[in-house]
Amino acid sequence: MRKFILLAALLLSGAAYALSLDQLTSNDATAGLKEALTQGANKAVDLLGKENGFLGNPKVRIPLPDKLDRAGKMMRSVGMGKQVDELETSLNRAAEAAVPEAKKLLVDAVKGMSVEDAKGILTGGDNSATEYFRRTTSAPLGDKFRPIVQQSIAKVKLAEQYDKFASSAARFGLISKEDASLDGYVTNKALDGLYTMIAEEEKAIRKDPLSAAGSLAQKVFGVLRN
Repeated sequence: MRKFILLAALLLSGAAYALSLDQLTSNDATAGLKEALTQGANKAVDLLGKENGFLGNPKVRIPLPDKLDRAGKMMRSVGMGKQVDELETSLNRAAEAAVPEAKKLLVDAVKGMSVEDAKGILTGGDNSATEYFRRTTSAPLGDKFRPIVQQSIAKVKLAEQYDKFASSAARFGLISKEDASLDGYVTNKALDGLYTMIAEEEKAIRKDPLSAAGSLAQKVFGVLRN
């Protein structure tokens, strides 16, 4: 277990420091990791679950579905840019409305983490915590997100916008008008965006755990600087 703690500390610090193992226990290491991951997950949710959280972030901004995206470029060239922008904005607003529901499930995933889970994250790759979240939360989060996305789509009459958009694109012979699952598309893109931002937070924690994490994690990793 001492070897595990030493390896975990060195991996997350990114550098070799003198470590007093007597100051740490396996419970401390696991609890410190949980605190850091909880903070990182909450920050990711807070960044995305607000106005322009998706729309204003090029890393996670949701584009139009593939065929419509290609059609949108053509439609902008013939003066229909406003219609394209309104549809894309609505897609992103629906995701922004859904993401706050992720916080509890992400925190519960951290609480349910076993010592073996923690060991796998600490000794795994740079995105091992993100993959843990994806593995344990993607299905229940999809179930949580979808009805909220559906409500958001209905609220801004996104389906009507889509119908008008698709009809216009069809007139140009760019796409065939089809019954696309917009709620499924937005839900999946919202999940992708969430895990992208969690990965960003994980990267920050691994680079500098002392400044990125909370007090208990600082206790665990603070010995690295002694």
